[in-house]
Amino acid sequence: MKRHILATVVSAMSCLIGALYAGEAPASELKNYKDAADFGFLPENDGLKNADALQKAVEGGGTIAVFKKGTYAVSKTVMLDDNTRLVFGAGVSLKKVKADFPLAFLFVNRGAYDKKYNKNIRIEGLNLIVNGVDVDDPNIIGLRGHLSFFYVKDLRIENFRCYDLEKKEFCIHVCTFENILISDVIIRGMKDGIHLGRGKSFKISDCEFTTFDDAIALNAHDYSTSNPEVGWIEDGVVENITDLSQKNTTGYFCRILAGAWVDWREGMVVRRSDSVVSNGMVYRVVNKNIDGKTYVSKIRPTHKSGVKVLDGIYWAAVQEGAVYTAGVRNVVFRDIYLYKPRVAFSIHFDNDNWSRSYYPGADRVCQEGLVFDNVRVLHGKPLPFIASKTPIDVVVLKNCFLGKSKIVFTSNSEMKDFGKTFIRMYGCVYDFQGEYPVIVNNVKSKELDVFSSGTVMLGGKAAVSDASEKSVFNCDFLQNR
Repeated sequence: MKRHILATVVSAMSCLIGALYAGEAPASELKNYKDAADFGFLPENDGLKNADALQKAVEGGGTIAVFKKGTYAVSKTVMLDDNTRLVFGAGVSLKKVKADFPLAFLFVNRGAYDKKYNKNIRIEGLNLIVNGVDVDDPNIIGLRGHLSFFYVKDLRIENFRCYDLEKKEFCIHVCTFENILISDVIIRGMKDGIHLGRGKSFKISDCEFTTFDDAIALNAHDYSTSNPEVGWIEDGVVENITDLSQKNTTGYFCRILAGAWVDWREGMVVRRSDSVVSNGMVYRVVNKNIDGKTYVSKIRPTHKSGVKVLDGIYWAAVQEGAVYTAGVRNVVFRDIYLYKPRVAFSIHFDNDNWSRSYYPGADRVCQEGLVFDNVRVLHGKPLPFIASKTPIDVVVLKNCFLGKSKIVFTSNSEMKDFGKTFIRMYGCVYDFQGEYPVIVNNVKSKELDVFSSGTVMLGGKAAVSDASEKSVFNCDFLQNR
């Protein structure tokens, strides 16, 4: 019922946008309609004047439209409040233009600065030109998107284009959210396309990516510079997505990142991006040096906000609540077309100089309920479809074309217990020559329970490689050899 209502709302919105573009908005809509040009938002103005004008236009919310064709320079962040709808007409582009101060966010919700939820924000038809204006150190720790939303409910971003994403900022970044829809998006460039932090109820659909880094990041945990809070990402759909190839690459089509940490204790050893719970709050190490340096913590962090230096450790007060784990659960990926040769889905912990997302001795965090339906690997390279370095309970693959890909489980040196994973495969297709291990388990402490039905091998013979003595394989692709 909820999805039916959402589909009806989205359909109604689309019809209304079309009417606005054609200059045929219904009278009821025109009553609260604001033309940004009336506030001085014009293609011929400089970026500072335009930023001030657009900020005035969006004050108090309502429907704000930009219809005059042209490229609009913007040199300051525009903050959005509750019940704000921005509609950009055909032929309109917003171009970030450097000023005498850093310009990280083009748009951000006003509540992001003091962690107060904003509701019902919609951006439709935006064409963003980054123009090389890319900031590595935004003024909200961990929030780094050109479009950034932090503490937001009922967010819609539709019909969005960006063709020149640079190396530092994500294109769209949303953290601590409820109910978001991102659809009809094309993003090309060097950094993450859509980057989510903790939140629940989301849909990403009808998108095309050509990105050097992750196309989509579901980073429940993250580098301290890449998400302002940590926690679970849950109840989502990612569908009808194309990941196009380019000459160079890093990252994954989708990064699915988990974490777990412990209570602060005197004498504990920490390093960059480590998290702890102290006095009912989560604190993170935000030291800037990316060198793997460790610190002995002797003084308990207790401050309520900001950053405080104790024992040479830069502790950021991240969020209230004794939260100890972060992960991804109950997400469906369907109708995905992967042309770019890289790991498709990385389900992992970080453990490098940038971040250690699992602290030794923390509770085992298990990512949950991931479904892959009609995901098609189209690049022909022998790369993992799933590369997992965290516990995960169930993985379901339906009607997937997997080519030469495989499912690989490897360990994280900080964690000992990887638990049991159920893998269910229905109607999937492989295409390779010779004998090929389609499932590889390199973790002795990890038990697999694998069932396959209707799996087709177009070329060679399938095999499995398993370091555990407890795994069970009830697979047609093995029985029919």
